Amino acid sequence: MTILPKFMAATVVLVSALSVIGVAQAENKPVAITKGLSAVTIAHEGAAVELMRVQDNANTITQDFALTSRPCPPFCIQPMVFAPGVETLGELEVIDHLVRMQSGEDILVIDSRTPNWVEKGTIPGAVNISWVSLTPAKGATTEGIMDIMLNQMGVTLIGDADEFEVDEAIVNGSVADVFNYSQAKTLVLFCNGMWCGQSPASMASLLRFGYPAEKIKWFRGGMQTWQILGLTTVN
Repeated sequence: MTILPKFMAATVVLVSALSVIGVAQAENKPVAITKGLSAVTIAHEGAAVELMRVQDNANTITQDFALTSRPCPPFCIQPMVFAPGVETLGELEVIDHLVRMQSGEDILVIDSRTPNWVEKGTIPGAVNISWVSLTPAKGATTEGIMDIMLNQMGVTLIGDADEFEVDEAIVNGSVADVFNYSQAKTLVLFCNGMWCGQSPASMASLLRFGYPAEKIKWFRGGMQTWQILGLTTVN
């Protein structure tokens, strides 16, 4: 009978133990959002979407968000606080705003990216209002800006202000004379992540238009951290 040396026997035991561990790790374990929350149901473009985390424990981030060193400018690191009064949110706070929006609160979650990015996947419940559509220097018209603010953001006009007066107000910075923000929605804006300037551009425009800072929230991590956490996206 062949007797293995002690060190070889120990090696066999160790390999066997590691094999058992490997099998256990290969079995996917549940991935909740928090200890007490597995998923929430969000309406997106008329359909119910279950917002949860990918249940594959081996899931990895997509190539679009795997790059670490995009050239700066334009892909520079954004500050944690965008402007005084604008609150920076994390993923759980975004989910909370989505749930509250479903319950009828005056909240609008906005994907500020250009459509080519949105087509790759967005947050359930978000609407796409590209930063370009709010930026006159990029071709945004007064008519288009008014349509977004009045029909999507809950802003109203003061008195009988017309498009010409709004245009003058935007150009001259006298928006307090034309826009009433008392019933305006709380906005949650995001883009690709902490290196993306699209939602910051939208927020800068909104602040110039007089939108109250306390009604603007910023999900700085954007799609970068949303995907890192394996949270649901929709196309």
